[in-house]
Amino acid sequence: MIKLKTPGEIEVMRQAGKAVSAALSAMKEAIVADKSTTAELDDVAHEVLKAHGAVPTLLGYKPSFSKVPYPRCTCISINDEILHAVPSEKRILRSGDVVTLDLDASIDGWVADSAITVGVGEISAQAKNLILVTRESLYKAIAQAKPGNTMGDVSAAMQRHVERSRFNVIRSCTGHGIGRSPHEDPSVPCYGRPGSGPKLKPGMTFCIEPMVMAGHFDVVHRPGDDWAILTEDGSLSAHFEHTVAITDKGVDILTMPAAA
Repeated sequence: MIKLKTPGEIEVMRQAGKAVSAALSAMKEAIVADKSTTAELDDVAHEVLKAHGAVPTLLGYKPSFSKVPYPRCTCISINDEILHAVPSEKRILRSGDVVTLDLDASIDGWVADSAITVGVGEISAQAKNLILVTRESLYKAIAQAKPGNTMGDVSAAMQRHVERSRFNVIRSCTGHGIGRSPHEDPSVPCYGRPGSGPKLKPGMTFCIEPMVMAGHFDVVHRPGDDWAILTEDGSLSAHFEHTVAITDKGVDILTMPAAA
């Protein structure tokens, strides 16, 4: 069931979104090629969230597919890791890596979620294009998130831009509704048909998150790991995400960076 939010509830989600955005920016700025570990970046995010009075929602989160609670505040996925890789003291970010920083946090129980992909040091031309196209596809999808449109309009905008650029969108993972829980109805697929799916109404809040591969869209889970999802063919991946709210006036991005 899709839960509509009041303007007041959306404002609290916006405050959580500001904390999430600030944490992502701090993580990005803290990266030092061939030195920073993913665990160190996770610690940076935790401190920023605390400074904003926000609770890291991922820490201790236990979805139905996992046998154990998530042990960190963020997901930091590198190169062929699409999402949900757990930060580690042993994972050093190397020059040339493509890194996705992903986290959510709550204030007064209301959650916001966002992700960015960045390059470490000098990255390949393909990696630069992959990151650019993935980010562009997010904003093309957001432009379709308005009252009277459908979720299929949002999803199709993502897919169309990515595939025109000769990349692929993930099929097995989706964006999601968000509010009191990090994951609510409706699903927000990265592919779809215009005019299909739920009609968008004021009060809906959800996460649009293109997950894009340079190669094929098939994925695998890392053996012995409840969390990390990787491209099956080992190709690079990128991932951007915003939490948005549908209002009477259109779409409102709740995780927009302060400088944007």
